[in-house]
Amino acid sequence: MENDVKVVLVGIGGYGNIYVEKLLNNGYKLKASIVGIVDPNPERSGNYERIKQHNIPVFSTLEEFYVNNKADLAILSTPIHIHATQTCYALLHGSNVLCEKPMCATPQEAKQIIEMRNRTGKFVAIGFNWSFTESVQNLKQDILKGRFGKPKRLKAIVNWPRDAAYFNRNNWAGRLYSNDGAPILDSVANNATSHYLHHMFYLLGPKTDASVQLKNLMAELYRANPIESFDTCAVRILTRDDVEILYYATHAVKDSFGPHSLYEFEKATIYRSEGKDDNRVVVRFKDGTEKVYFDPERDHLQKLSTCINAVATGDHNILCGPEAATPHVQAIAAMHESVPDIPSFPESFIRLDKERDVTWVKGLDEKLIQCYEQWALPSEINVPWAKRGKTINIRHIEDIL
Repeated sequence: MENDVKVVLVGIGGYGNIYVEKLLNNGYKLKASIVGIVDPNPERSGNYERIKQHNIPVFSTLEEFYVNNKADLAILSTPIHIHATQTCYALLHGSNVLCEKPMCATPQEAKQIIEMRNRTGKFVAIGFNWSFTESVQNLKQDILKGRFGKPKRLKAIVNWPRDAAYFNRNNWAGRLYSNDGAPILDSVANNATSHYLHHMFYLLGPKTDASVQLKNLMAELYRANPIESFDTCAVRILTRDDVEILYYATHAVKDSFGPHSLYEFEKATIYRSEGKDDNRVVVRFKDGTEKVYFDPERDHLQKLSTCINAVATGDHNILCGPEAATPHVQAIAAMHESVPDIPSFPESFIRLDKERDVTWVKGLDEKLIQCYEQWALPSEINVPWAKRGKTINIRHIEDIL
């Protein structure tokens, strides 16, 4: 359609295929159309035949697309280490950007993105799904209005097994740097479970489009799989307002557990447990009353509608932009600084589920759940393989901008 928001999809082999599907199926309703696909291997998309049927032009690089084409919105579903350069290139060529999580690999790259966005007057949205949903926005407004009192401490746990194919699916999974030295810092905390870490930062942010600023971080990082980065973490974070955040995540277990979260406030406790209460978010006040918010996962593509509408209306009040995503980038960088040499689990604890090709650690799931229940780190409950990292002070967002 002539007045549709013109979209270029960059990366369609993995998560990007979800955008292909949505826009091909619902583009008319969304008032958006795909004007180009950028992917060196587009045939990996499950919708490749449909792309050809719709005569959508395909390009190997973003540079090739912009030679003779324009797009109102560039959606990036590409490797972490090229997020910053692709975001800045798209902005410079007149496109607004929806970049999948994480925003980038380093705080310095976050600064580059913000500077280019300010220079071009376009918007940048970061695809942390929940931050765009009505459910989370309603919850955050209630937090900002003080309905639960001041935050005291928050925690989340995600035990998600991943097989060898997951770590071998591309040339950057589980890596710290690319072949040409670009930082990647891929990990369980920076990829599959990153939503749940960012979500705690975002809920505590002082404004609708901001996350809380962080003071310091201490991490315990481990790996069982043959990767450069970590597949297991237990982290204690202190915000600038001295709110404690604990985060546990691993891929080195046999069985899934979570995501589960519990956020303590002065007047209430906020719960979300996967598989319970229809995954709804439940607030239990100290007087015994409850308030329920629907599961934010129901609207996991609200970010797409938000960005299309922002282009169409010119309202660039993006709920989760670079500033909101920066604390997550800072936290990941601080984790690696806290534990610069990531230890492997002792060989005597490592097991292999040959049928599923999943590497797992004996007793790890129980220990992380115990830590979660006790608001502790493995080193604090005398786990034999536990190694405590250094405490890292984190620069405030305004210091890097």
